[in-house]
Amino acid sequence: MEKDNVHPIKLHLALLPIGILIALLTINILFISKDDGLYGSNQLILLFAALVAAFIAWKNGFSGNHIFKSVFKSIKTASKSMLILLIIGALSGTWMLSGVVPTLIYYGLKTLNPTIFFVAACIVCSIVSIATGSSWSTVATIGKALIGIGNTLGLSPAMTAGAIISGAYFGDKMSPLSDTTNLAPAMAGTDLITHIRYMLWTTIPSILITLIIFLIIGLSVETTGEISNIDTVLHSLENNFNITPWLLMVPLAVIALIIFKVPALPALSVGTLLGGVFAYFFQYDLVLQLTSDNSTLEAIWVIVKCMFVDTSITTELELLNSLLSTDGMYGMRYTVFLIICAMAFGGAMEAGGLLKRISSAIITLVNSTGSLFASTVGTCLFFNITASDQYIAIVVPGRMFAKIYKERGLKPQNLSRTLEDSGTVTSALIPWNTCGAYHSGVLGVLTYAYFPFCFFNIISPFMTLVYGYFGIKIAKEEVKTPVNHIDENKLANNS
Repeated sequence: MEKDNVHPIKLHLALLPIGILIALLTINILFISKDDGLYGSNQLILLFAALVAAFIAWKNGFSGNHIFKSVFKSIKTASKSMLILLIIGALSGTWMLSGVVPTLIYYGLKTLNPTIFFVAACIVCSIVSIATGSSWSTVATIGKALIGIGNTLGLSPAMTAGAIISGAYFGDKMSPLSDTTNLAPAMAGTDLITHIRYMLWTTIPSILITLIIFLIIGLSVETTGEISNIDTVLHSLENNFNITPWLLMVPLAVIALIIFKVPALPALSVGTLLGGVFAYFFQYDLVLQLTSDNSTLEAIWVIVKCMFVDTSITTELELLNSLLSTDGMYGMRYTVFLIICAMAFGGAMEAGGLLKRISSAIITLVNSTGSLFASTVGTCLFFNITASDQYIAIVVPGRMFAKIYKERGLKPQNLSRTLEDSGTVTSALIPWNTCGAYHSGVLGVLTYAYFPFCFFNIISPFMTLVYGYFGIKIAKEEVKTPVNHIDENKLANNS
């Protein structure tokens, strides 16, 4: 129950929790945890900001019971997404142990062609990122190898880095294994599969334009040298895994289930179980190496365990070791904690009408679907620049705009797509953002240097704006026309 003396919220008070959130996150990223913000500190900051929002709501006349109910309701709405994330953790374990991910990487590297190096690098990183669901892992492994190859061939490191990051973020956006791809629909209020399907409309044109630009650039650049580094990676994969096209049946089965509109949770669960079965039959020798007594029973236990805890496969190539390791469900704990804390913040902001007050201020500037999309893109960029974290750039705008999109008759996948098209991809372009700092440090290329060549990351926000302003593929809620029931007796009497 709300108190009777609820007062209209003032705009500066509604913005205060967000201001505190941004200030604390900035201090945290720059001086304390740096790129480790996901591992606890960001969650605590979100909880503190939620307490500030709850205090403002309480002082403004709302009861504690009302605030708690709003927080719990908000967390409950994300429960399905958190379950999916846990299943994805299990799936990543069985897909790695079964050789599915190594096989995808193997055939991806086979596509490299020195004459079209930038295009090939972008495609390879796309494949690896889709398979792993992580742009960071892709950049840290295959990306580092490609930088070395590009340097050997005499190519610009900045251009190579742009191709790597463009491909990595395309795969990150489109992979059901990606945490941001799960986070965006959770914030917007839609499901994972609908979100991925809807993103295709803006993401495919963006990556095609990117590949065309890289093709034009690549054809005008002469390459010299060998690509022995790639051969070393391929040989290492062959030595440690049974690489066979049969393993591609596992991801193809999941894709088929998605096409036939099977919900994400059962589809990914089937993919996890298939990965475990294929691990037993195709990588049995590798599985035995992870046991202590080489028994069949313990081999099965190793496969089951890889779904829940970390599993590392050590190769003779240090470059591959970090890529060929998974944390199972356990590895998803920090992202799940982040979602819980983010939803608590959103629930506290909603309980006191703070988000509604901010939304009403923004809505006065919105006079069309295009301007609503532009406001969302601008807000995501604002949080990427100020909060220095891509998760916050998805979470806070997602909670802010969810109700506005609904009131405008727009389905939630419009918001989730816009969050990814702007919040996810632009994080790599900002030097002090965790993503920008990470990629710059790993690749050894300044963010300012590779920025102009991250064509996919630059094109994506503009693509979503084009769709918004021209009304292309905008999913709208169906307006139900009320049925007028005619009284036949009254009609007869009138006659």
